[in-house]
Parts: sequence; C-alpha cells; structure tokens
Amino acid sequence: MRNKGLSFYKKKKKISQELLREIFSWIFGIALSVFLAAVVVIFLGKSTRVVGMSMEPTLENGQQIFIDRFLYVLSSPKAGDIVAFLPNGNENSHYYVKRVVAGPGDKVRIADGTLYVNGQESKWVTERILDAGIAENEIILGNKEYFCIGDNPNNSEDSRSANIGPVEEGDMIGKAWFHLKSGTDGIGFIK
Repeated sequence: MRNKGLSFYKKKKKISQELLREIFSWIFGIALSVFLAAVVVIFLGKSTRVVGMSMEPTLENGQQIFIDRFLYVLSSPKAGDIVAFLPNGNENSHYYVKRVVAGPGDKVRIADGTLYVNGQESKWVTERILDAGIAENEIILGNKEYFCIGDNPNNSEDSRSANIGPVEEGDMIGKAWFHLKSGTDGIGFIK
C-alpha cells in the first residue's frame, strides 16, 4: 500500500495548440493597438508644455497640452483658436502657445490699451494692453498671416513683438485642443 502523504512530484501540464494560439492572438492585438496609437500620436498629434504665464488664466505655466496637427491640413486657423507655433519657423525655439485674434487681410491696431481688429474691439482680449509694440501702427495681415496674442497680454511675447510679428500659417504646429491637470484646473478641452 502506498503512503498518501506529501508528494513533491507534480504532473506536467501540456500546453495545447489552442492555448498557444489564444496567447499569441492577445499579444498580436496588444502590439497592434500600441503601434496604431503611436502612429496616430506621431502623425496627427503632439504634446507640449506651456512656457510662461502668457496664457493665464486659460492655460498655466508648465501645463501639458495636446496639439492637433492634422486640423490645419484641412482648414485654416480662425480667430479664437489657441495655436502652437515656432516663431519665424525657428526650430531651436520652444513652442509658443497663443490665441489667434486676426487672420489674413485683417487690419490690427492697438490704441489706448485696446486691441482693434478691422476697426472693432476684439472680443478675445479684454485686458488693457500696456505695450502696443508694432501694433501701435495699423498692421494689415498678408496672405496666410495671423496675429496671435496671449490671454495675459501684459506678460506675453507675441505678434506685437518685432522679433515675432505676424505668424505665418506654415510656422503653426497646430491647434491646442486638450490640457492635462494643472495646479487649480482639472483635465479638459481648451476653450
């Protein structure tokens, strides 16, 4: 009679073809999903951080934002869009994040601290602007040129600065559309 005590010898389990097929189908599905997500992010989107206080209170310094790079292939920027661009196409610069307030053919002027677009007060900048910069004299935007300014214009280097000026559409990376959590704000779409 055999002793029914402890046995340290386990029976080997065989791995069936069906189980292997199931495992490899899961691995393939996960790898394909990661690959497609990477392709979408690389070719259609971009992530960057806001540098400085120029977009407060809409966006804060250091806040991570996502940029839609594909949208402006199909359409052009519009007044009110928040865009990321490289000033004068300078590849060595950080991305500037500003609001478009005027587009091609528009006339822009800052007088007595107020931004005027085509002779009308801009609804995008409500704060009194202390430094008119190059917009002290009327600027007529050329084809594919945009006037971009920070939501916090008195702490912003933007299209009023002579070293930046009107932003060429070709220098725009895309439209900022989503932000991650910052100190006071949760995640959400950018307005």
